[in-house]
Amino acid sequence: MKKIILLAAACLTALTLAACASDQITDQGTPPATEKIPSGNNADAAENADSGGPASASAGESPSKSKSFRIATDTTFSPFEFEDVDGNFTGIDIELLNAISEDQGFTFELQSLGFDAAVTALEAGQADGVIAGMSITPDRQAKFDFSDPYFDSGIVMATAKDSSVDSYEKLQGQTVAVKNGTEGAAYAESIADTYGFTITVFDDSASMYQDVLAGSSAACFEDYPVIGYAISQGMKIQMVGEKQAGNSYGFAVKKGQNEELLNYFNQGLRNLKENGIYQEILDRYIVE
Repeated sequence: MKKIILLAAACLTALTLAACASDQITDQGTPPATEKIPSGNNADAAENADSGGPASASAGESPSKSKSFRIATDTTFSPFEFEDVDGNFTGIDIELLNAISEDQGFTFELQSLGFDAAVTALEAGQADGVIAGMSITPDRQAKFDFSDPYFDSGIVMATAKDSSVDSYEKLQGQTVAVKNGTEGAAYAESIADTYGFTITVFDDSASMYQDVLAGSSAACFEDYPVIGYAISQGMKIQMVGEKQAGNSYGFAVKKGQNEELLNYFNQGLRNLKENGIYQEILDRYIVE
């Protein structure tokens, strides 16, 4: 009987101690097992997440650093975009785009498509912007939003060096070559009836020049920096007559879209003009 009483007392004591221990843990406020307390960088990430900020951004990183855009361009519009002797894609437009993206902190994927395909890609939403020596015209402004002008162009007539054509009047009954979609093509069309010539359209400048050199076309009309660059590279053609006033070139985005990209371009262009980089780029390609 004494053994039974002692055993019962021991069990009662054990139960009392366990209950006290349980009450003590609860009173200390031990956090639930599912709660996570962030620390260090994780704490910053949690704070950003709660405030709607970008948890993945590095400290001090500009929001534009994470922006990437698809930019479409022409393939053969020297000196604005073309392949150099080493096969690298270069030119005024390409150097400007590189400098502006670096200045504004965004990245881009360049799509070399040809002028018509570049414009089509922008219209279809397959590109975010186009830089391709693209003249700012009322018709285009109905479809696209343009940046501030980054180059003021003009149109000239060019003939083979040994040609006797030295004026518009001598184009009577002749054929004139132009590149599709260019300001030179639009100008040639506007005076074709006046001077009695017909027009042959080409997709690229190189083919247009070759048609003139072969004698199939008496002359071509093109933006003066394009003609000037071709001559500086040894093309046996010459400018004839006075330069005609032309439109300005602009960077284009689809109407009502990508205002952010347009703002990056405009601000970057202003900065390049202020720090002299813009003029340095032009001077590498155009000698008047």
